[in-house]
Amino acid sequence: MNLPIIPSLDQACMASARARQDTLTKPQGSLGRLEELSIQLAGIYGQPIPSIQEKVIIVMAGDHGVVAEGVSAFPQEVTPQMVLNFLNGGAAINVLARQAGARITIVDMGVAVEMPLHPGLLVRKVAPGTRNMAIGPAMTRAQAEQVIQAGIEVVEAEIARGLDVVATGDMGIGNTTPSAAIAAAFTGQPPAQIAGRGTGLDSAGLERKIAVIERALAVNQPNPQDGLDVLAKVGGFEIGGLAGVMIGAAAHRKAVVVDGFISTAAAMIAVSLCPQVKPYLIAAHRSKENGHGIMLDWLGVKPLLDFDLRLGEGTGATLALPILEASLAILREMATFGEAGVSEKG
Repeated sequence: MNLPIIPSLDQACMASARARQDTLTKPQGSLGRLEELSIQLAGIYGQPIPSIQEKVIIVMAGDHGVVAEGVSAFPQEVTPQMVLNFLNGGAAINVLARQAGARITIVDMGVAVEMPLHPGLLVRKVAPGTRNMAIGPAMTRAQAEQVIQAGIEVVEAEIARGLDVVATGDMGIGNTTPSAAIAAAFTGQPPAQIAGRGTGLDSAGLERKIAVIERALAVNQPNPQDGLDVLAKVGGFEIGGLAGVMIGAAAHRKAVVVDGFISTAAAMIAVSLCPQVKPYLIAAHRSKENGHGIMLDWLGVKPLLDFDLRLGEGTGATLALPILEASLAILREMATFGEAGVSEKG
């Protein structure tokens, strides 16, 4: 498939931001990750002192045939019910988006039922849920390409409306199972090291989930050198859509704040298809899911927060948005030693 060209980070702008950080009224490096983040953002936006105005959370929803294997504590009916909750403004992501001053775009990538028409719902449904990956590929390769392209188009439409930073979110009962399979495929780690309890499985449920992932990997043999193959065989429509969002945003020099376990699986797909995406990714948090740290290490990114979150929806990514803004406010507004008349160290 034809993917967009992703520019490198602007090294001159990063050097300028770093030089300014080193002259602000503080010991060099004393604001730690905030300084690093502002320098990364300068490189992403190609501006020595960038600013963030338009914050957008893209939440993609899809169902999964693998729920037939009993891998979730909740029934599949919860996916459309939660999508309606998002549209009505009652979910955790709505609360946090209002707090952060961000707008939300909800996308039906493959919910198993037909959703009622709603002005706030963008319908890009590929199929009514993926097939059961425990007995064969979750989707066709053509469908995998379709969801990547749909994600690119969704974020490009948001950029046209006004977007400086995108936070990724998901909804899909059972989607920690394909996410763990994706992580296992890429990292080579056994599913038992990666799979967690998701929405609250008991110990027997977790053992069943691990066995299902092992079976899906054995049946499908996803090729870790081919991101589309991994997505098609053990992925999900919302996961592929989010990978497309990340690729599309990076192509337009926009920062991507990656949420938790599911969004990180999408990031692994995106980076496998376009390695140039990686510098545009900001990991919001380390999820409570077992293998999330393994996934973050594979990507080579450090999470900003560690709050034991495991909800999804983009909640962790939205919590991280003010941190990005704070890092840039420091860069933009803090006085230099010269401006403040403060003596630098001798």
